[in-house]
Amino acid sequence: MRVLLDRRNPASAGTDQVSDEQLAGLYAVPGADSWLRVNMVSTLDGAATGDSELSDSIHNEADNRVFGVLRSIADVVIVGAGTAAAEGYGPTDRPIVLVSRKGQVPEKLRGAEPGAVMLATCRAADGLTEAQSLLGADNVFVLGSHSVDLVALREHLVAQGLRRLHAEGGPHLLRDLLSSGVADELCATFVPRIVGGEHPRITAGPPVGTDLDLQLLLEDESTLLGRWFVRR
Repeated sequence: MRVLLDRRNPASAGTDQVSDEQLAGLYAVPGADSWLRVNMVSTLDGAATGDSELSDSIHNEADNRVFGVLRSIADVVIVGAGTAAAEGYGPTDRPIVLVSRKGQVPEKLRGAEPGAVMLATCRAADGLTEAQSLLGADNVFVLGSHSVDLVALREHLVAQGLRRLHAEGGPHLLRDLLSSGVADELCATFVPRIVGGEHPRITAGPPVGTDLDLQLLLEDESTLLGRWFVRR
């Protein structure tokens, strides 16, 4: 893996054989009170999934390496409940916060240690009572009436000391994080594949107009991995 561009440290451009420690430095969050990044993967023709209809069918070694580093430097992982269920999420060494307006808790995340899995939902959620029973009332955040208030979610997590927020989609959640102004950064991997067919993009839902600035660009065997900061 080599550094093609690094706007925060231009001297690092051209560096080859980046170690995991160096990679963590390249992806270090700015010195803000809190920071929310979203990490997504796409093919060159814009598909967020491959043959399996899941993102794991387009992941590669370089993407998985950066994915692991991003999780290791995060305080908490945020993911849509539908994505967590489809991708087979289980408990990790970082707390997971599910986002679901229906109050859904995927099967593999039930029975986790108290506090390992939390849920952000809304008052109208059909599964609210069951989720509180599964996760404990203190681990279910009721934020909003019919949809999850993502601004309030960020404020709630920061108040708990969880300041480095790492979101992993899916496409609807990414769109909503951008639309609500909650996301600070998009980390996007472009794998050197064309898949054609009908596949989702990394965003889904109503139109959203968000401008971003490229901060970092890495390359590994034709895979491109970048950091884009949301323009304020």
